[in-house]
Amino acid sequence: MLIGLTGGIASGKSTVSEMFRNFGFPIIDADLIAREVVEPGSVGLNRIVEHFGQNILMDDGSLNRARLGQIIFANDEKRNSLNRITHPLIRERMEEEKERLLKNGVSTIVYDIPLLYESNLFHLVDKVLLVYVDQKTQLKRLMNRNQLNKREAMKRIQSQLSLEQKKERADAIIDNAGSVDETKKQLIALMQKWQITIG
Repeated sequence: MLIGLTGGIASGKSTVSEMFRNFGFPIIDADLIAREVVEPGSVGLNRIVEHFGQNILMDDGSLNRARLGQIIFANDEKRNSLNRITHPLIRERMEEEKERLLKNGVSTIVYDIPLLYESNLFHLVDKVLLVYVDQKTQLKRLMNRNQLNKREAMKRIQSQLSLEQKKERADAIIDNAGSVDETKKQLIALMQKWQITIG
């Protein structure tokens, strides 16, 4: 079974991803792959520089994420341009990783994809698992985690599809507003329901 694990910014998806990892399931991490495809010397980084200019590089030639973030968070068109460059490279790398795991006899793979809905990647997975929190909790966690003011945090939350909208197309939902232990219990119950053996 290919499980698409997703959520919203500061919803606690990484916590659930870590639980899957501890249970022994391989994780294909879209964020990690997104970093790999823009490493110095990569095709991805060269294309980004061609499009956005040299000033999005650090002195050592690596990508200045903060600067690029400022450009794309404020501008949908520029964010879409960046996605057009990076998404095909990310998908290709994810596909390679999936094939490698299947060859090694793995039967359950977790795709950790923050923007599964926004990038319409439903075709990659059999089931979508949404990590959900209410917006008030999401806002508070994001402000604390990233040291943002309310306006900046809301801007980031609103750059994604809302968790309420995401609920509609999820095969299962884990409510992550409570304790880590409560979240873990929900995940174990879900694995039993989907008849997936842990460990």
